[in-house]
Formats: sequence, structure tokens, C-alpha cells
Amino acid sequence: MQRNRLIALISAGAAGAAATLSWLSVRGLVDRNRPVSLAPVAGIATSALKVALVVNPSKLGMDEAIAAVHHVCAEAGLVDPLVYETTVDDPGQGAAREALEAGCDVVIAAGGDGTVRAVAEVLRDTDATLGLIPLGTGNLLARNVDVPLEDIDTAAFGAVRGPVRTIDTGSITLNHLDGSASEHAFLVIAGVGTDADVMDDTNEELKAKVGWLAYSEAGFRHLPGKRKKISIALDGGSEQTRSVRSVLFANCGKLQGLDLVPEAKIDDGVLDVVVLSPRSAAGWGWIFLKTAFRARGAIPVMGFYPTAALNVRCHEPMNTQIDGDATGLVTGLEVKVKPASLKMRLG
Repeated sequence: MQRNRLIALISAGAAGAAATLSWLSVRGLVDRNRPVSLAPVAGIATSALKVALVVNPSKLGMDEAIAAVHHVCAEAGLVDPLVYETTVDDPGQGAAREALEAGCDVVIAAGGDGTVRAVAEVLRDTDATLGLIPLGTGNLLARNVDVPLEDIDTAAFGAVRGPVRTIDTGSITLNHLDGSASEHAFLVIAGVGTDADVMDDTNEELKAKVGWLAYSEAGFRHLPGKRKKISIALDGGSEQTRSVRSVLFANCGKLQGLDLVPEAKIDDGVLDVVVLSPRSAAGWGWIFLKTAFRARGAIPVMGFYPTAALNVRCHEPMNTQIDGDATGLVTGLEVKVKPASLKMRLG
């Protein structure tokens, strides 16, 4: 009986692979050349002129981050940094705007991914640069641009005196159930489907105790479930209907302990769309093994499509997440890349 079930699963996977390949051939993406880089690292930059620090007061390490930035600014002969604290109602956008109005050319985000994204949302398409001191649970952007996670002093030095690098950002417009729409920036990965269900259902008390491992606990609870239909169009092409568990939009690909999208680059001018369509726990296991061992071969339950823009229409409401933050149910969404739209100072 088990052997028959395995054969059936493989046969279904082969059919899915054939359908995926057919779709890609129509879209012209099978042999698409990926740009090498649209936003090369700049030369060694001079020190900042005026620095602001946006801190999340709920995070451990806030006082150390403030002290470290003060120290680096003093060594560089700069005035004391302006310090702003985020609030529940304003996770950082308001503070970043105040910093720009005060003439700051560097705004450092000290907190989790939500704080970083909120500050970056204001800084994109400006001449100001983003600095980064990771104090959160996931610290996804820090992992992808090699900011040290456990060394606040080094992170602070890079944020103030490091060279400037330009990176892409993603832009996602969510179509909400009430008919309204909202636009957001993302830096790492946004998604719709099971990944967002996991973010929405993660136990906050457990997260405070064990960190990012709390996502694993929620993930195991969401392994069972049915696929949902979406209609997706890449780069303005025709819609194709798929049954999926998740669709991810990756600006870069490193998560905690995994390189989910090894080919994704934060400065190549494209997003990497990842379509996950497992039917069972076995399919999720297949995805995990491919990701954990960085296997090169394609598998039918996991497809990768580089694109500059896409539209997704949900046949039933689906949950969304942006850089690990749950953002609610939607009926559809639009995603596009904004090449070289954010400047960062990195050590």
C-alpha cells in the first residue's frame, strides 16, 4: 500500500513538473538570463554628516545600540546622533521622516525586521542612507547583507562609517477584503499563503522565549492543509491558474539557517518568485531537503521564476506577510521590483 501511494505521489509530481515546464516555456522564462548586477557596491565612502538612530524600545540591546552609535559619532567628530523611539502605532516611518526633515543623511534602524522595513520605506528613493543594527528575532536583511548579528559595536561602526551600497527594494500592493488597497516596501521576502498563515499564527510568548524557533512550531501545525487556487501573471503576461500552498516574492534569499533562494541577489534588478505547491507533508519534506542541501535539480513542488513585476489574483481570501510580519487577508496583490532604490552603509 505504501509503495502504491509513493508511486502515485511521484506520478502526480511528474505531471506537475510537466505543467510547470510547459507554463515556463510559454512565458519564455526557462532560459532567461539573470542580470549580473544593476547596483554595484560604491567605493569607500566618507563618514556620515548627521546621524539619526531609530530604535525599537521593546528589543533587548537598545541601550547598547544607542551607546555604540554615540561612540562612533564622537570618534568621527560628528554631533551626537538624534535618537527616536518607535511606538506600536508608528513602527518607524514617522521617526524616519523626522530624521530627514532634521537634515540627517544617515538613519540607522536598530530593532527587528519590522523596524528596518519601516525606516527603509521612507528612505527609498532618497539620498539618505540606511544603517542597520539588528536587535530582532529574524534579522533577515542583516543576514543577507552580512551585518553581524551579535556584535553591536561593529554594526554601529559600519552603519556610520562604512561604504555605501545600493540595493533593490520590493514594492507590494495589497488588495484588502473591504476593497481598499495599501502599498508597502519589502527588503527580503513577502508572501501569500501558508507562509503567511505561519507568521500570523506564531505564538508570541514562545517567540520571546526561543526566538525564531517559534516559527518552526507554527510551521509544523500548518503542514496539513489544502492547496488554494490563484491566477498569476508575470511581467504583464497572460494569467495562468495554479493550485498552491504559498507564493513567495524574494528580493534576497537567506532565512534563519536556510538559503531558500540561492540565486536571489539583492541588487540584480529582479525578484525571484517561488511557487510552493506540495499536496502533503511528503511534499514539504521534499522542499526542505532541496533547500537544506542546496540541491540543483528542479522538483515539481517548488518552482522559481525571476521577474520584474507580477499580479496575483486569489480565488479565495489568503493571508499575506511582508518580511516576516503578518499583513492580513487579501483578494489579490501586485508586486514589482524597484532597482537600486535604497542606499545602505555597511561595514
